[in-house]
Amino acid sequence: MKIVIIGSGNVAYHLCKAFAQNHISVAQIFGRNETDLKQISAELDIPFSTTALADADLYIICVSDDSVSEISKLIKNENSLVAHTSGSLEKEILSGNYRKASFYPLQTFSRAKMLNYSEIPFFIEAEKREDEDLLLNLAEKISKKVMRSTYEKRKYIHLTAVFSCNFVNHLFARAKEISDREEIPFDYFLPLIKETTQKIEHIEPKLAQTGPAVRNDQRVLQLHEELLPSDEHRKIYKTLNESIKKMYEL
Repeated sequence: MKIVIIGSGNVAYHLCKAFAQNHISVAQIFGRNETDLKQISAELDIPFSTTALADADLYIICVSDDSVSEISKLIKNENSLVAHTSGSLEKEILSGNYRKASFYPLQTFSRAKMLNYSEIPFFIEAEKREDEDLLLNLAEKISKKVMRSTYEKRKYIHLTAVFSCNFVNHLFARAKEISDREEIPFDYFLPLIKETTQKIEHIEPKLAQTGPAVRNDQRVLQLHEELLPSDEHRKIYKTLNESIKKMYEL
């Protein structure tokens, strides 16, 4: 099977790397950012192009959600299978007469961070059962966690990911603003962060909750609000504490 990856960002890079580590050949990586494409090509020995899209059996589109539809119009091979990697787009967003699918890896990707690809869940959807089986087989060469998923299910998978990853990371960034302001090394908080994330591998998150809100410690809650450096920090602090209180009916 001849595979072409479209895109030059973090998802494209890691997908190419996952394929390379598992001896899956990629015929071409295609995109607009020549600098990034050259780096990926040099590291993983994959031909690249910014002008001519190679003919392939499978195209995997790894671009921003806003660009998927437009980029998919570049694919003219009606005998090919085309899959995007978005968690929030239906497969029908792909604009062509080829077979359509979704190949969604549930992970946050950064170029500088090494990943264990075998632990990354992949969610597969396709118009035809045989295409779904093909993509399942491909994903299973990379990961131990692969399952079929409808678009309706995938929307909720992506929503849950935003709560459990994007929002949590934003709180880390806000926390670092406070520690930086008070000249407290943020890496001193890393053991606490690691223990919090590791704990939920063994305990349901609701049962693992600690802190002043779940104890309804009004003195500490008031003190923290007075210490916070901005109205934005106070808004976040109050909103999350109210949510915690409601969950535990305090």
